[in-house]
Amino acid sequence: MFDLPVGTSEEARNATKFRELLLDEGYEMAQFSIYVRFCSGKEQYQTFVRRISANLPEKGNVQILGFTDRQYENIIRFSGQSRKGPRKNPGQLALF
Repeated sequence: MFDLPVGTSEEARNATKFRELLLDEGYEMAQFSIYVRFCSGKEQYQTFVRRISANLPEKGNVQILGFTDRQYENIIRFSGQSRKGPRKNPGQLALF
């Protein structure tokens, strides 16, 4: 998840560039400024942490949270007034 400044045109470009990097890396938007991606193990997770670290915008805040498969499945989601069913982890060979 991230909170990046967009007050100037340069800051807005940097924020867009960072968001596009996340999409190119297979992340999907869960909520504005919150992107998620399934990793098949700790090594893959660390790889993505390094990729994000290498492409951090100059200003703003970026936070990375890691969840286990079980924790991810136990997230309770609502959309409007309706409760959504639990998300299942994608198969290991799923393509984004």
